[in-house]
Amino acid sequence: MSVDEMAVRELVETVGKAWAANDGDAFADAYTEDASLTLSGDRFFAGREVIRAVLTQQFATAHKGTTLLQNITKVRPLGRDAAFVITEGGVLAPGETVPAPERAFRAIWVMVKEENTWLIAAYQNTRTADTTLPGA
Repeated sequence: MSVDEMAVRELVETVGKAWAANDGDAFADAYTEDASLTLSGDRFFAGREVIRAVLTQQFATAHKGTTLLQNITKVRPLGRDAAFVITEGGVLAPGETVPAPERAFRAIWVMVKEENTWLIAAYQNTRTADTTLPGA
C-alpha cells in the first residue's frame, strides 16, 4: 500500500493555515462533503457546510486570533486513497508556543483522496487534560 504522505502532511498544514487566517471557507474546503468533525466537549458536526458555518462563527468569536499547533506523530496508509493520521498539539492563544492544558489535544484524522484531491473525511480530537480514568 502506498499513500502520498507529502500530500497528507500538506493537508494538515492547509488546515493550520486556514485556522491562522480565521478563514472558515478554506477550513471547510479541506473536508469532504459528508465529513464529520468531532471535538472534545461532546461537540459533533456533520457535513462540510455545517463545519463551514460553525468555524466561520468561531473564527469571528472564541477562536479569533488563535492558531493551531499540529505535530504529526503518525501517518498510516489505509490503501492508496486513504490514510489515518494522528496529531498532537492544540489551540494557541496569541503569543503562545505551547497550548494551555485546557486547549491541548490529540487528534485522529481520516483522509481520503477524491478526484485527485486529499480531503478530511473524519476528524476527532480529545483534550489531553481530560481526567484520568478511575483506578489508573
